[in-house]
Amino acid sequence: MGKLSLAAKITHVPSMYLSELPGKHHGCREAAIAGHREIGRRCRELGVDTIVVSDVHWLVNAGYHVNCNRRFKGVYTSNELPHFIRDMAYEYPGNPTLGRLIAQTASEQGVFTRAHEIDSLELEYGTLVPMRYMNGDAHFKVVSIAGWCAWHQLDESRRFGAALMDAIGKSDANVAFLASGSLSHRFNDNNSPEEAIHEISREFFRQVDLRVVELWKQGDWATFCKMLPEYNEHCIGEGGMHDTAMLLGLLGWDAYDKPVEIVTDYFASSGTGQINAIFPVP
Repeated sequence: MGKLSLAAKITHVPSMYLSELPGKHHGCREAAIAGHREIGRRCRELGVDTIVVSDVHWLVNAGYHVNCNRRFKGVYTSNELPHFIRDMAYEYPGNPTLGRLIAQTASEQGVFTRAHEIDSLELEYGTLVPMRYMNGDAHFKVVSIAGWCAWHQLDESRRFGAALMDAIGKSDANVAFLASGSLSHRFNDNNSPEEAIHEISREFFRQVDLRVVELWKQGDWATFCKMLPEYNEHCIGEGGMHDTAMLLGLLGWDAYDKPVEIVTDYFASSGTGQINAIFPVP
């Protein structure tokens, strides 16, 4: 029988990679990188063997999709922000057995899902950035789920998360699940000064994000789940906030009552709101 050992909402901002490089932004995301490394350490401590990532940089227009190839290897440059991430090498083992089981279980529960084992289907940076810091030695197997669900309902992603929990239970894997996406996600306007990499785009977004974080700290998921659709709409959720709906579906939705542990405090990045937070597994 498999188990879910860790669940988290995490940042994947490309300035984390930029933070490694020489130049004026060197070290600017050390806190976020340290948060990823701490989550990776916790996963090892808990005996996790597979990390499942809901990646809001993988856009899909129909159905739900799981990338569960036996092995992922490549050199990645972001087509969105090539001046932030270029020529980033990666290599990780996959878990096709778990990926196929996720797709089968979700489809049986009415959420049509496909599992893919295609060498040319590459990982996106919502998966690659956290794996760089949590899984640099390829200790964990990786499964990536499309989290940018363009024409899907948040409730369907909730149901996908619940099916994912069932699939984990039926597997032989010890799993960590990462909802890889931001809080508010309104980028700074084009031609903003370079220093705006550290600023929020609108004060309204910061204030709503901070209220959300307070609800999370209180474990008030009943309130948060009620406001999630409007939060997504008015704060321009990344990938439609489907990663967050999957995470909460996994944990019990509005019946979940655990306060989060903040691993990296809320911060602004290129106009968006970011955090690393562990959601205790019931």
